[in-house]
Amino acid sequence: MFPSDARRGKPVGPMDTREDAPAPGWRLAVYTIIFEADTRAGRLFDLALIWLILASIAVVVLDSVAPIRARFGPALNAAEWVFTLIFTLEYLARLACVRRPMRYALSVFGLIDLIALLPTWLAILMPELSALIDVRVLRLLRVFRILKLGAYVAEYGALGRALAASRRKILVFLSFVLMVTLVMGTLMYVVEGPAHGFTSIPVGVYWAITTLTTVGFGDITPKTDLGRLIASVMMLLGWGTLAVPTGIVSAEFTALRTLREPTTRTCHECLSEGHAATAKFCRDCGAELPPYRNDLGA
Repeated sequence: MFPSDARRGKPVGPMDTREDAPAPGWRLAVYTIIFEADTRAGRLFDLALIWLILASIAVVVLDSVAPIRARFGPALNAAEWVFTLIFTLEYLARLACVRRPMRYALSVFGLIDLIALLPTWLAILMPELSALIDVRVLRLLRVFRILKLGAYVAEYGALGRALAASRRKILVFLSFVLMVTLVMGTLMYVVEGPAHGFTSIPVGVYWAITTLTTVGFGDITPKTDLGRLIASVMMLLGWGTLAVPTGIVSAEFTALRTLREPTTRTCHECLSEGHAATAKFCRDCGAELPPYRNDLGA
């Protein structure tokens, strides 16, 4: 017997060694609501969580405005305490409904949840850090799990695989860019010199970077004709510089695209998400997936 049998009302046998799966009973019910947004209860839970996150961020933003804080300070502080307790209980519930809480805590979403929660308690101990509470906006990444936007979860994974596949090409390109900026910065230091603001090679490299990236702060500008010619070449190189990494990643992203339609199904072993509705086994660890259940009528 597997833990997926608990969904069918069957007990989990004593020989089950899949220790990462949620335990049957209330833990499995909580797990389904919290981690799987294809069910009606799961979607409502994620919607409520997103609205709470947005409301808590609004409270932090309003509290940073002096006139509003002077008038509604106690109410804002009370609201922040309420949000803190809710998010803490929600995080503890996520840990409680899996058999290995540490594995979830070290997963991507687990780390996001922890990073979004810690500043809240730190801000209570050190009020000057209250602005850090805004990092809980990272938890809005969960919006892609609901409202039938599960495809975006797979797109995140595809983008990550495209970046990983093109990392060597990008590193080679960045090495070339670093060499160009070093050579051009040194050349501008020799041509313009301290009299025109290029007081050292690092200053020349700083100018080369701002020019190559088309930022152009204008705090340091060439004054000689040769310096302006070099600057013109750098500006033209900047156009191509911005296009090359985009083309590399786009080509890899296109090559790695798949046609499967992902869902928010979560593997009970490794907690990976985005498995297709027809998938039988986890694509990451090979564990058997529970039967796909969609309560949203899709």
